[in-house]
Amino acid sequence: MNTYHLAAMKTTSAPSTPKRVLCAALILVAATLSACGDKATKEKKPGQALASVNGEEVTVLQLNEELQRAGVTAAQQDTASKQLLQVLIDRQLLQEAAAKENLDRDPKVMQAIDRAKSLIIAQAYLQKRVGNVTKPTSKEVEDYFNAHPEFFSNRKQFSMSEIVIGANDLTPEVRAAADSAKSLEEVAVWMDAHKIKYGRTQITRSTADVPPQLSSKLLGMPKGQLFVVKEGPRAMFISVNEVKDAPVTLAVAAPQIEQFLVNKKNKELASAELQRLRADAKIEYINKSMMPDPKAAPAMPAGGVPTSAVAGADAAPVADQNGGTPAAGAGATPAPAGAPDRDNGTDKAALDRGVAGLK
Repeated sequence: MNTYHLAAMKTTSAPSTPKRVLCAALILVAATLSACGDKATKEKKPGQALASVNGEEVTVLQLNEELQRAGVTAAQQDTASKQLLQVLIDRQLLQEAAAKENLDRDPKVMQAIDRAKSLIIAQAYLQKRVGNVTKPTSKEVEDYFNAHPEFFSNRKQFSMSEIVIGANDLTPEVRAAADSAKSLEEVAVWMDAHKIKYGRTQITRSTADVPPQLSSKLLGMPKGQLFVVKEGPRAMFISVNEVKDAPVTLAVAAPQIEQFLVNKKNKELASAELQRLRADAKIEYINKSMMPDPKAAPAMPAGGVPTSAVAGADAAPVADQNGGTPAAGAGATPAPAGAPDRDNGTDKAALDRGVAGLK
């Protein structure tokens, strides 16, 4: 732009001395730099930057995002803001160090970035489509409460002891020793004698925490009877020490029932939307061996909807595919508010899937 104006001055203005041309050029350059400076000042948004890390700004928007994700309360905001700002600074430093080593171009990193981007966009779409579900009425909450007394009014609590060993140590010899043992203590003595490493814990579960078929088994067991659960790299010998009544009132259970019903509706709507998209799409399996088996059970809850793809899905139990009683085995039953705290070091999923291991 400056070149054009200077050329125009030379062709249309009266003859001028080199000094006057130079002055005019300097004026134009100064005006251009001033305009650029004003633009930069506007884009920088004074007051939005909280810190600068090697010239890269850490902004209020970034901090607000971290505060929101952390669920920080108003009372904790001042302290948390300072701490999270340090987290953002550390993250920026690590990102810059990684970029210097070209880790941002590493194929595995790029693939992870693409996956994260895809998930975020998919979740945003589903949240837009199904994220404003109407809350259930008080009658709907009460109906669910009355339909599942085993979770609430007739809730039972199990106090149990367990011995945990590595799954590879669950040999036929160990099983035979457990079968002949009359108590968990005898199992521990036998393992000590055979130098098998194990751990011991106390756990508390309720009929709201375990699937109905396991609850009925536990309720029918005599005190002290052993059963075995194999879960991934661990195997557990468990005995029931005590069963007692632990009812929960509607007033206490209502908030979680409400959240459960909201998430159940979210999943139904998300499932319907995915079915609509699939019906409109042309899906072709290049590798025919990867085609889904029509007789196989769905790989994901709610007709293939990833739990993480539904807004708020992490906060509530997962409903079964028929929309009825929550499905067993995936944290599906609503653990009412006020339920006993779970002991550290225990694996609820092990109990949920442990019916086959009952003696």
